[in-house]
Amino acid sequence: MQPDFKATHFALLGLPEQFAIDMVALERAWHQLQASVHPDRFAHLGDAEKRASMQWSSRVNEAWQTLRKPLDRAAYLLSLRGIDALAPSQTSMAPMFLMQQMEWREALDNARGQRNSHELQRLEQEIRQSSATWLAQLERQLDQDHDDAAAATTLRQLKFVEKLRAEIDNAWIELES
Repeated sequence: MQPDFKATHFALLGLPEQFAIDMVALERAWHQLQASVHPDRFAHLGDAEKRASMQWSSRVNEAWQTLRKPLDRAAYLLSLRGIDALAPSQTSMAPMFLMQQMEWREALDNARGQRNSHELQRLEQEIRQSSATWLAQLERQLDQDHDDAAAATTLRQLKFVEKLRAEIDNAWIELES
């Protein structure tokens, strides 16, 4: 077993280096690699081989975990292109997006305060639709336009929205208790 620890996650799993990936192919590649490098297969060998198997298995899992989540996959792809889109110094956002965020947060606060499940559901649906639009935009920016700067901005917006969706999940828990 000679793992190439320098291979990208995409190369490791035999996938094209792009945002849009075949999730079935990803799962299949992950299962095949895990089956071949799982530490249990090397239990009868020496310590060096066992250690190499553990490292290889961890590397395969890391690649799979990263590529299966769209925002992690986008951040990773951008990092391969030399951009750390989620670095603390990367804070620029479009004014329209910031206004939208403020409106959504205000709507969430109101729904929470009034314990209004209908408003919370409406807000959740609106955010879900916006997220789907931005994900499609992110795919286009990364795979067709190769506009990494725009993709980095879209990714940051989606990360903000991801946090907001988590807050909505918490609001549902509060309403149900």
